[in-house]
This record gives sequence, structure tokens and C-alpha cells, in this order.
Amino acid sequence: MNIRSIACCTDFSDNADKAVAASFDLARRFDATLCILHVLPPVVNPVLTEAEWMPPEEAPRDTMLMQIKERMQDRYGDGDAPGVTPQYVVLDGHVSTEILNFLEERHIDLVVLGSYGLSGMGLVLFGSVTKRISQKAACSVMIVRDPQ
Repeated sequence: MNIRSIACCTDFSDNADKAVAASFDLARRFDATLCILHVLPPVVNPVLTEAEWMPPEEAPRDTMLMQIKERMQDRYGDGDAPGVTPQYVVLDGHVSTEILNFLEERHIDLVVLGSYGLSGMGLVLFGSVTKRISQKAACSVMIVRDPQ
């Protein structure tokens, strides 16, 4: 297996942090490029009808995207992995769709994901994003579990 490029998805959960740590280690071992990725999902309010819904101003959304990127850089830095300089990427849209598009467009060889995220519901969330990526991605997928 020739791994030249790795992407790791984060939602800032403890499980995602473990996936990020694993991705730094893999990037160092394989001398691969590393992209740490977060997707900001669309704002959905099921209470509002289409006629009542007004799209939010773009400036606050753009500000949120920049703040998330800064948060990623502050949280993960260089991952204590000598020689690995990650690229931090924040996308805006439907989470699994944006991840799959990113993987294809960047010709990623391996994507690293946590088995569940912020909800803490384990298999319920696994069924939504991680499962879809593992089934649809054209590249290899590594799912990192929390051993506890």
C-alpha cells in the first residue's frame, strides 16, 4: 500500500482527537502529506417554514469558518510529529458529501476517522458520517476506536 496523502476528519471530540493523533503518526511513518479536515454543516431550523426562513448573512458564516480553522491550528498544532506540517481545511456544507468530494478532488490515499463523535451515541453517529464515508470513499479508510 502506497500512502502519499492522508486526510483526517475532526469534530473536536475526544474520539476525533485520537484519530488526529493516529493520522499524525501515520503521516510521519509514511512521509505523507496530511490534511486535517472539519466540515461546518448548514444551519437548519425545522420550526421555520421556507417562507419564514431568511438565509444568514455570509460574513458571520465566513467568520465562523476562520475561527474553526484557528481552533484546529491551536488544538492540533504540528501534532508533535517531526517533519509533518499539516494543512488545516474547513469546508461548508453537508458533512459526508463535503468529505467525500474533498477526498476525491485531492486524490487522498487514506482517510482517518473516529468511530463516533460529539453526540457520544456511538453506533448511532457511526451510522451517519463514519459509516457513509467508509462505504463510499474511493480511498482506504481507517476508523480509530477509543479503547475505553
